Amino acid sequence: MAVILAAGKGTRMKSELPKVALPVAGKPMIQHVLENLESLNLSKIAVVVGYRQEEVRNRIDLNRFPQVVFAEQTEQKGTAHALLAAKDAIGSGPGSLLVTSGDMPLIQPDTFEKLFLAQEEQKTAACVLSSVQPDPTGYGRLVRDADGFLERIVEEKDADDEIRKIKESNAGTYIFEAPGIFDILTKIDSSNKQNEYYLPDAVQVYRSQGRKIGTLVLDDPAQTLGANTVDELTILEERYNRFQSEKQAVSGS
Repeated sequence: MAVILAAGKGTRMKSELPKVALPVAGKPMIQHVLENLESLNLSKIAVVVGYRQEEVRNRIDLNRFPQVVFAEQTEQKGTAHALLAAKDAIGSGPGSLLVTSGDMPLIQPDTFEKLFLAQEEQKTAACVLSSVQPDPTGYGRLVRDADGFLERIVEEKDADDEIRKIKESNAGTYIFEAPGIFDILTKIDSSNKQNEYYLPDAVQVYRSQGRKIGTLVLDDPAQTLGANTVDELTILEERYNRFQSEKQAVSGS
């Protein structure tokens, strides 16, 4: 099972389209994400929609992706609130639940597979995808305890100078135990500078219950590239094209 968070607007994109509907190499971002999930043969993929949701729905081919169902986030109250909106769509069956963002089209199929395996092997309540960035500005930072286990994730706007020095950052992609994650979400508060319910705060809730959280550190941090501006969208497309060239070079060798 998986949830794709796709309800945001993308206010700095200078477009009326939702960010996930914007094209990268001729395809909407969210289509790239769905294609990268395709080989996992997931039983259900809930896409959380909100802002101009018809624009997102219309860009998903349900004949190709029949396992897609939609969930609506009626108000933009943060990523934890968005995932909670998918509760009914996902259902109450047990399993591992992948959560990723509809505006991160470079996370590769084998990375999603490794994340599922990491959560299974580490026997943890959740597993967080992370990367070590030369410049992690804008990303949430992973704070580990004295034993190296993940203790919390701090969003940049809420971080002090010491935490901002941390290079390991959150890639916005997780595996959670289902359906237990939905109970965890109800325990997250919005006492932060954005006044939002942050999904990364689930880590602290799990830790308060004595649960451990696993991590998978990406070898290639470029997979975590997103875009918040028109210029960053151009960079994202350039990196996507480079990925494709690299794949063709490997398959042709």
